[in-house]
Amino acid sequence: MKKLPIIGGVAILGVFVLLSSVFVVDEREKALVLQFGQVRSVKETPGLSWKIPFIQEVVFYDDRILALDTQPLEVTPADDRRLVVDAFARYRISDVRQFRQAVGTGGVNAARDKLVPILNAALRDVLGTVPSNDVLSEERVALMARIRDQAISRSLNLGLEVIDVRIRRADLPDQNLAATFDRMQAEREREAADERARGKEAAQRVRADADRQALVTVSTAQRDSDIIRGEADAEKNRIYAEAYGRDAEFFNFYRSLAAYELSLAGKNSSMVLSPDSPFFDYFISPAGRPSGQ
Repeated sequence: MKKLPIIGGVAILGVFVLLSSVFVVDEREKALVLQFGQVRSVKETPGLSWKIPFIQEVVFYDDRILALDTQPLEVTPADDRRLVVDAFARYRISDVRQFRQAVGTGGVNAARDKLVPILNAALRDVLGTVPSNDVLSEERVALMARIRDQAISRSLNLGLEVIDVRIRRADLPDQNLAATFDRMQAEREREAADERARGKEAAQRVRADADRQALVTVSTAQRDSDIIRGEADAEKNRIYAEAYGRDAEFFNFYRSLAAYELSLAGKNSSMVLSPDSPFFDYFISPAGRPSGQ
């Protein structure tokens, strides 16, 4: 009967030792097996693994792509026009053994503290060799590739692999924005003044051309009118002369009727003439006053 508790205790101890010897490596992780602080093995394959209980310990590291966001950094491009650059990086732990040796027990936080100066130095080195317009143009893609390559070479001793570096934005410092905006506003106002001046000049040319064409058109019309009026008067005189040549008495009668119509056109017209005035010849007789009377 005394053997049963002993066997049970041994079984429980065996189960405890077995569980202490087994650990699971997740597919998103890598593991280091340490013995007295020294790396004994690296476990990168997902699944069950073994270690010596109570002597060895396991440290897990994230095998996924990690993000690194930096604080805005002021850089000076080749044209001495300062820019504030906001960048970020994507990286992963490529060599856990070297990573452990580089950062010790600090883990990912210590790695970030070491990676930030590397990224900032690469930003300054690359952006300091090009003008600011390249940073603000499509050339930025090639610049980011150069920054990434420099960061990769400088972070190899950390056991890290920099996968990508991106410039989120690049702006002028706050103290330069007001002066830049004022200069841009003055430039736009100058361009607007030039456009208005060119528009006024074009409008004056159009008005002058329109006035000239109007004057030419009116002059031409006046000339044509005078010509037509002169031709009509000539034709009228010719008809009058022809009519007079055919029947002088009828011509005199017609001219007298026209004179009566013109002189008596008003509503309150009045004339003071002698009754024996030649003007009334055709009032006395349709044939006119006989000659000698």
